[in-house]
Amino acid sequence: MAAKNAINLHRNITAVHRNRRPSAKINSYQDFTIGSNSHQKPSNKAIKLAESLSNMLNLHIETTIQRNIDRANLNVLSFEEKHNTPARSPKEDISGKWREIHGSRDWYDLLDPLHPLLRREIVKYGEFAQATYDAFDFDAFSEYCGSCRYNRRKLFDKLGLNESGYNVTKYIYAMSHIDLPQWLEKSRLVDTWSKDSNWMGFVAVSDDEESRRIGRRDIVVAWRGTVAPSEWYDNMQRKLEPIGHGDSKVEHGFLSIYTSKSDRTRYNKSSASEQVMREVKRLIDYYQRLGEQVSLTITGHSLGGALGLLNAYEAAKNFPGLPIAVVSFAAPRVGNIAFRDELYQMGVKTLRVTLKQDVVPRMPGIVFNESLQKFDDITGTLEWVYTHVGVELKLDVRSSPYLKKGLNLVGFHLLETYLHLVDGFCSSDSCFRVDARRDVALVNKYCDMLVDELRIPHSWYQLENKGLEKNNCGRWVKPKRDPEDIPSPSAESYTNNMLEMEESYGLGSLFGA
Repeated sequence: MAAKNAINLHRNITAVHRNRRPSAKINSYQDFTIGSNSHQKPSNKAIKLAESLSNMLNLHIETTIQRNIDRANLNVLSFEEKHNTPARSPKEDISGKWREIHGSRDWYDLLDPLHPLLRREIVKYGEFAQATYDAFDFDAFSEYCGSCRYNRRKLFDKLGLNESGYNVTKYIYAMSHIDLPQWLEKSRLVDTWSKDSNWMGFVAVSDDEESRRIGRRDIVVAWRGTVAPSEWYDNMQRKLEPIGHGDSKVEHGFLSIYTSKSDRTRYNKSSASEQVMREVKRLIDYYQRLGEQVSLTITGHSLGGALGLLNAYEAAKNFPGLPIAVVSFAAPRVGNIAFRDELYQMGVKTLRVTLKQDVVPRMPGIVFNESLQKFDDITGTLEWVYTHVGVELKLDVRSSPYLKKGLNLVGFHLLETYLHLVDGFCSSDSCFRVDARRDVALVNKYCDMLVDELRIPHSWYQLENKGLEKNNCGRWVKPKRDPEDIPSPSAESYTNNMLEMEESYGLGSLFGA
């Protein structure tokens, strides 16, 4: 009976697929042809009323009729058939178009419909941001809680990013043992690797082969964010404070995480700001001495997107003329109108990927935000109003037939949900693309967002046996970390000194192809 049902389901999906119109066709860099969405809404008046109310709340109420229609329209011949196809879109040579893809024209004509070359790059940077979660030790009972589980040389290999074409050169740490919102992790144990710091991300640089493909030497900074939206409601301080020498102001908590330091700490004798800027300067100086074109791309999710914007502001101040782009996901507002305008004047390009159902991008300033600018003639410039920066790529959970449509605040905010929707997005008036490559199962890493028909367990991503191993006596214990993966400020200093010596004495490329 199960086999018969599976055959019938396959036939139904195949029939739907054959009869549907193409979602999008892109013939060339400037030629776009968009197909229409053939999805029809049920006529039941009660359902229409429910939809109207839910749309007012930017939410979606999943009804029985709607659920049946969505499940029947899974836009693949068979989910199982995808298991034998590559999980990544092919890398294409973008060396002649890199400036546009990096935002030189504010992504004009590239977002709706979404150009496939830009889609691939957005997913690439999003996966760097996702790496800051997948390698992070969240275990409050671990003596290494708040650190990265792997050293920087193993990071991409452990996370399946070894073909990314980038190499990690530096880890970034931020203060946690100060009066800040509870966004940063702390161990419950007395003896830990650090009582004061959290691993907040990394700096990486493209290798020779990737640099040829993308047309320049690309320095990437990836910032880690937060997971639970409830943390934003409970801990957002909503206090603006000055940054720089003009009228620019930014949220107090973000700036504190970015700039705090203490001589009494092991990892934050210098701030996250000083760590990242020192490394970015070192890499810029090295590659510009070799006569190479250099760019800086900063990425982050949630809190990481906010820190990324502060990072971009500081980099633009210190490296005028350097192409700087921020690709953020689920990022909140960071500063006021003057902060936004100053970023524009310095040439920083920002692409914000947001989700209609996610609450975090609406914060802070849910009521008092950039929409008040239309009253400037009456009120004047409002220095205390929070304002978003850059260009927005807005996604919708309802566009994917693989995702549940009920209320799931955590699932709406998670980066894997965003990456799934980016991978399937064609345009605002077309269907989820049939040939989306990214593995759908990744959506359920930390939540329960996938439809039950896919049979993917929720929150499946974890260490084997939740980190416990059986020892020689048959007892389950927490294993010791490999010595090379134990955080060590002395090891970090040694590595940086070796890199500086390599550059000073001209010992060849930092990494090679």
